[in-house]
Amino acid sequence: MIIAKEQIQKLMQDGEIVFSPEIDALQVQSHSVDLRMGFTFLVPKLWHLTKNGREALRLDYLNADRPQYFEILPHEHVLVSTLESIKIPHNLMAVLYPRSSVNRRGLSVDLSGIVDAGYEGQLVIPVRNNTDGQTIKLYPGERFCQLVFEEIKDAKTGPKKSKYHKKDIISGALEEETMEEGELIKKGDLKELRKRFPLA
Repeated sequence: MIIAKEQIQKLMQDGEIVFSPEIDALQVQSHSVDLRMGFTFLVPKLWHLTKNGREALRLDYLNADRPQYFEILPHEHVLVSTLESIKIPHNLMAVLYPRSSVNRRGLSVDLSGIVDAGYEGQLVIPVRNNTDGQTIKLYPGERFCQLVFEEIKDAKTGPKKSKYHKKDIISGALEEETMEEGELIKKGDLKELRKRFPLA
C-alpha cells in the first residue's frame, strides 16, 4: 500500500520518518516527498572549482555575479547526493523516482531503485545529460527526485541493513574492499557461490 500525504505527515510528526535537514511544505506531495539536490557530485575531471562552485572548463568574462551551481556537460554521467539524510522505519520501504520537471530539461534521473526498510543516511542518484551540445546547470537545493513510501505487510523477519546504512555517500560509489561474492563471480564459480550463500 502506498502511503499518502496525511499519513506521511503523521509518520514524520511521530518521528517514524525523519528528514535531516527538515523538509519544507513544497516538498510534500499527495503521495510522495520531493528530495533536494545536495552538494556532493562524483564526476570525471572536465571542470574546475571556482568561488561559485563547479564550472565547466570554459571562459566567461562577463558574468561574475552568479550563485552556486553545478554544470553537467553533454552526455556526462554523474552521481549526485540528496541534500536530506533520511530515516525510515522497519515496516516501510521507499522507491525513488525522478521528477518529470528535471527530465524535461534534457536530464535523465533514473528510477534509482528501492530504499530499504530501516535505512538511515543520504541517497545517491545517477544523473545524465542526454543533450548533444547543451551544458545544463544544476543548483544544490533544487528539488530533483521523489520518494514514494510503501508499507511492508506480513514480514516474517526484520530487514537486512543496506551496506550503505549510515555511511558517507562516497563509500557507495567508490570501490570498496573485495567481497567474497565478487571473488567467486570473478572466478566464475557460481556453484560455490550458491553453496556458501544458501537461501534457507
